[in-house]
Amino acid sequence: MRELTIRLAAEEEGMSTAEYAIGTIAAAAFGALLYTVVTGDSVLSALTGIIGKALSTSAG
Repeated sequence: MRELTIRLAAEEEGMSTAEYAIGTIAAAAFGALLYTVVTGDSVLSALTGIIGKALSTSAG
């Protein structure tokens, strides 16, 4: 029984490293996708329009 516990614990050591690696790759891919979307012409012009409208609107 003790050997099984030690073997199962040893197998878990690599799992956390693999999970961190997959999480890091997923985060980097999401960041690249978000960067691509935000720097696109349509999004950039929409954001510029929103900011311009907000700055030209008078309060009150």
